Amino acid sequence: MFRALKALPLTLALAALSLFAASCGSTSQSQIRVVDAIPDASASLDVNINGTKITTTALAFGAIFPSTNPPATYTKVKAGSATITAFLTGTTGNPVNTGTTTLSGSTQYTVVLNGFASNDGTPGVLTDNNAAPTAGNLEFRIVDASAFTPVGGFDVYITPPSGDITGVTSQTITLGQATTYESVANASYNVVIIPHGGQIPVVNQNYPEADGSIRTVVIVDNQGGGSGPAQFPLLFTDHN
Repeated sequence: MFRALKALPLTLALAALSLFAASCGSTSQSQIRVVDAIPDASASLDVNINGTKITTTALAFGAIFPSTNPPATYTKVKAGSATITAFLTGTTGNPVNTGTTTLSGSTQYTVVLNGFASNDGTPGVLTDNNAAPTAGNLEFRIVDASAFTPVGGFDVYITPPSGDITGVTSQTITLGQATTYESVANASYNVVIIPHGGQIPVVNQNYPEADGSIRTVVIVDNQGGGSGPAQFPLLFTDHN
């Protein structure tokens, strides 16, 4: 009887430890969303994380999963080492994008599938920040997903609606990279994208005013993959 009573505290301690571990495990999750920017894929895509399919609908070129209305929406995955693989829908061979990364718990990510399908390129993995901008401001982030990115990358400018880059500081990005979030006063703006060191824009797109918003703009190629960057990038409003 006394032996049983002595064992009881140890049993309770082990049970508490088990519950604590389970609790920690439940919070060790990341949130991701996936953009299909592969211009020459012959079909929509399925996306796997560590061998498990996470997309519940086929992902078409230019689409994002889960869909963003706004606000940005995500699917939960286990934090830690993650191998991301994209296949043509309904297949499990000949991946069109493959890459391994480390996902942190309680962190939101945008995964951009990019490059040409035949090359099985590496997806870009970007850390998101959807905290509301400071009062009176909105934010832009530009992502390079163009397989036709020049060797030096793209120079990206956020300008007034005139598109005039004079006096505007650029950020330079290459395939799979993103600019930092750029905070600007609430107003209408142009996103101007020029091959690094060049003068002729490949994109000069106006975005009407959306006070307090966060926008992710993705440079993509024309569908089919044979004619370089598209004039109109993808636009996702992550916060509004």
